[in-house]
Amino acid sequence: VQLQASGGGLVQPGDSLRLSCVGSGFSFGDYSMGWFRQAAGKEREYVASINWSGKSTYYADSVKGRFTISRDNAKDTVYLQMNSMEPEDTAVYYCGADSSPLGYGLSPWDYNYWGQGTLVTVSS
Repeated sequence: VQLQASGGGLVQPGDSLRLSCVGSGFSFGDYSMGWFRQAAGKEREYVASINWSGKSTYYADSVKGRFTISRDNAKDTVYLQMNSMEPEDTAVYYCGADSSPLGYGLSPWDYNYWGQGTLVTVSS
């Protein structure tokens, strides 16, 4: 099983960035997917999640209205579109796969598999 996250980088406040996470070695379309982030010295926190079909999405209050999670099951890929980025969004972003297809997973403990993380830095 592998989750490969990519798309991180250095951006300025107000900019946009799209993260991707490709899954392999498991039945991607049967899993809900989530994005979490971990800033330096802090615990991993929930960002967004999506159910197996992509029809239900959930967001942390801190990113609601700015970030959009989506998925393409034909490509075994989940995305996180980040707009109007803020310095507080600086963190390593991780994608996770949850064997429950519903997409309600708000805790890291809900997830079975994790990607390696991709660093996002928002700074002027």
